[in-house]
Amino acid sequence: MFAEITITPWHWAGFIACVLIFLALDLGVFHRKAHTVKFKEALAWTTVWFVIAMAFAAGLAKWKDREHATEFLTGYLIELSLSMDNVFVIAMIFSYFRVPAPYQHRVLFWGILGALAMRGVMIGVGAALVAAFHWVLYIFGAFLVFTGIKMAFAGEGGVEPENNLVLRLARRFFPIAPDFHGQKFFLIQDGRRVLTPLALVLLMVETTDLVFALDSIPAIFAVTQKAFIVFTSNVFAILGLRSLYFVLANAIDLFRFLKYGLAVVLAFIGVKMLIVKWVHIPTTVALGTVLGIILLSILISLILRPRKSSQ
Repeated sequence: MFAEITITPWHWAGFIACVLIFLALDLGVFHRKAHTVKFKEALAWTTVWFVIAMAFAAGLAKWKDREHATEFLTGYLIELSLSMDNVFVIAMIFSYFRVPAPYQHRVLFWGILGALAMRGVMIGVGAALVAAFHWVLYIFGAFLVFTGIKMAFAGEGGVEPENNLVLRLARRFFPIAPDFHGQKFFLIQDGRRVLTPLALVLLMVETTDLVFALDSIPAIFAVTQKAFIVFTSNVFAILGLRSLYFVLANAIDLFRFLKYGLAVVLAFIGVKMLIVKWVHIPTTVALGTVLGIILLSILISLILRPRKSSQ
């Protein structure tokens, strides 16, 4: 029988160090040269990140307890599910800016690195608020219910860079090169720093993830208020997002009902937070419910997928 460990700053530092090493290997070794990521390669990396996440959960169950492991799995599933909607938005961004396939991985790498930093700050702030003011959870719950209803009835929105404040500021303060220059985000012309279109794509991806984080991070606080579990489940979901994009980007039409499943998930989690004072929904039940909703929405999408025109 293993003694239960106590999460210390050393565990935080060790986890972050491992993540940085993985990312350095990813960019410096496996994807040093720009290339188009094929489906098989993306599926292999998606499997690798999933296996690592499951190994981490097993480690929590072994050296901490089952409660931490179950909370991690539930948070990971919620974050990964909500990230799937983000995948489709990123696909629309790449299509709008006509990003060449070999450069897409580089954008996702730096975009996700920025997303990890932003989410780390947001999780820290959220955890501090919940610890100081427990009633903040009810605000999170009401926000998630509202977001779920809004998502269910929202139309198929497109990408509108002209309405993105960050892009407008970038265009105002920096000259923009008319064409892509390989994987470069900026270059020097006539002594001035010039942004490339790839930099605008990166800014768009970053701001899009920030919007999605406003939904996903409050959602995981319905599962646990343990900052280490909230952070690690977010990190693993985000790390798998790059390869998941290349797996799902060409199959958007096959998941047209997924949005409604995610809307129900958000509403369910919001209700769970609102009624926690009177009705406690066990984490295992929440895990099974979220998994069931996602699988059902995917199944309905596959059964009712649009038929190809015979013309």
